[in-house]
Amino acid sequence: MRSFLLPVLSFTLGLAASAIADPTLSPWRLHEQRSNIPAGWIRARKLDSPVSIPLRFALTQSNIENIEALLNDVSHPDSSNYGSHWSASQIAAKFAPSSESIETVRSWLIESGVEPHRMKLSPTKGWLEVTSTVEEAENLLLAEYHVYDHETGTKHIACENYHLPEHVIPHVDFVTPTIHFDARIQKRDQYSRVPIGQPGQGITPKTTGQIDCIFDQIEDCDKQITPICLRALYGLWYQPVSGSKNSYGIVEYTPQVYVQSDLDLFAQNFSTGLEGVSPTLVSIDGGTLQTSDYTPSFDYNGEANLDLEYGMTLVTKGQNVTLYQVGDWVEGGSFNTFLDALDGTYCTFNGGDDSSQDPVYPDTASGGYNGHEDCGIVKPANVISTSYGYNEADLSAAYAIRQCNEYAKLGLMGVTFLFSSGDSGVAGNTGNCLNADGTQTADGKIFNPSFPATCPYVTVVGATQVSPGQNVWEPENACEQVIYSGGGFSNYFSMPLYQKEAVEGYLEANPISYSTDIYNSTGSRAYPDLSANGANYVVAVDGSFQLVYGTSAASPVVGAILTMVNDARIAAGKPLLGFINPTIYSAAFVPSFKDVTNGTNPGCGTLGFNATKGWDPVTGLGTPYFPSLLAKWLSL
Repeated sequence: MRSFLLPVLSFTLGLAASAIADPTLSPWRLHEQRSNIPAGWIRARKLDSPVSIPLRFALTQSNIENIEALLNDVSHPDSSNYGSHWSASQIAAKFAPSSESIETVRSWLIESGVEPHRMKLSPTKGWLEVTSTVEEAENLLLAEYHVYDHETGTKHIACENYHLPEHVIPHVDFVTPTIHFDARIQKRDQYSRVPIGQPGQGITPKTTGQIDCIFDQIEDCDKQITPICLRALYGLWYQPVSGSKNSYGIVEYTPQVYVQSDLDLFAQNFSTGLEGVSPTLVSIDGGTLQTSDYTPSFDYNGEANLDLEYGMTLVTKGQNVTLYQVGDWVEGGSFNTFLDALDGTYCTFNGGDDSSQDPVYPDTASGGYNGHEDCGIVKPANVISTSYGYNEADLSAAYAIRQCNEYAKLGLMGVTFLFSSGDSGVAGNTGNCLNADGTQTADGKIFNPSFPATCPYVTVVGATQVSPGQNVWEPENACEQVIYSGGGFSNYFSMPLYQKEAVEGYLEANPISYSTDIYNSTGSRAYPDLSANGANYVVAVDGSFQLVYGTSAASPVVGAILTMVNDARIAAGKPLLGFINPTIYSAAFVPSFKDVTNGTNPGCGTLGFNATKGWDPVTGLGTPYFPSLLAKWLSL
């Protein structure tokens, strides 16, 4: 995969270092380095040489450089293989590291003094683990390990850079623990609890508070959004006929949980046949709906209630909705632990999860999940909507690329992944922007893109609004009430071919006046891909109704629309939609979106970008019109 890297992390290859082992081995060269210490950490002391350390070598995957072309082959409407999705076994065989990679790394380690009995190859052959000491690891990698303290009291071991022999470099993606802060040597306080909004605190929906009366007429959609407004806006008047064969998944990360009485209250007012109906719960790594020691509030229940009330209502009682509840009430969950549950091979793929960013199970803390990490227990739903995200700069490039490739693999299997684009315009979560040294602050000036929104293998949903005084028959505007639609350009990922014409057309027609120092102008992945309404949603929360705002609202609406398209395709004997981006950017499908041409997405001391004719980095291609999309997808 092509990539752009921030100063936070650079994969600089080819810088020579002195070899200190067997002179018959090739010279060591710099493999990875970090230019600064992540926020909240300080380097405390040198790690003692005799300390035991498990080295993990992430072996290079075969054919990973072709994953974009392979995914496009089954996803582009002009391809003769459109819809010919792969099986899990085909994917495992295609991307497994080669025997040459395995033997090259093993031979180097043996020649460097590592006995074979201290090496273990993972069952998926994705990584090679070595039981080592700090002294040996430092000699093998030409690195220097230190203990780092976090402001929360957590400790990690890491180094600022490391090296590999020149002949080994092509066979190793990265090594842990090194610059990734992924070796936990002391758990956090056993009574601490996961922050609200995990992962990526700050992207949860916003509310302006409780409302006393509900407007449920189409003429009032500029004041309040209810299901009838969304059906009118997007033409979603459809009753599913393939519900038992179809699936729609919504992901929530503990401690965000839904309340059944709120779902019932919403159903009483806006749904038919859904009162008393619950989503099908799939618990991942201890995910539960509630505990006895928390007080219901918008912070705990707003996101999940919003997603499920609208997702379930729009697909009707004829289509079951699956709830993936990820993480216990102590550790919480992450995107990677969710992906682990979908695909067991990912649990150890490329070095496995990063414990600096992913929970570790069993969790021995009070109230934690004591079972082993769930791996490969879940069949992924056909469409999966996630209203959570990180700032791209929160994560290392290696971590982001690793996860993005997994979305591509699941796309090959026919899964459609949707993510909200963020609620802070061109700024990151909580409004933070980047500085030149890679740090993030409220007064930063550099645009701060979202992840996984910048991954080219997911579909990203921005937000629009029915502006005051307008009606559902008029074009929507970019959302500028309470939140701003997240959008911009990645600092890690190249521009995928499917959006090249659309994005270059925008840039040609709308020259960006900002200095290229504050956004990536080199031709990178641009987002969002499309949008849906994200303002003034009436949501039942903790026994009353509130007005809610966010791209969090837009993603499950698009998920419901695509689930209904899948329903019709299944009934017609056609394959699932899978990865939709190459299709929706194609010339035949662009007219099936209602263009959004007004509004901006401010942040970082600027007005951000502007919504304009055609694709733009505020609302993407525009909002979906279901009847047109359905007809065109049924023709494929």
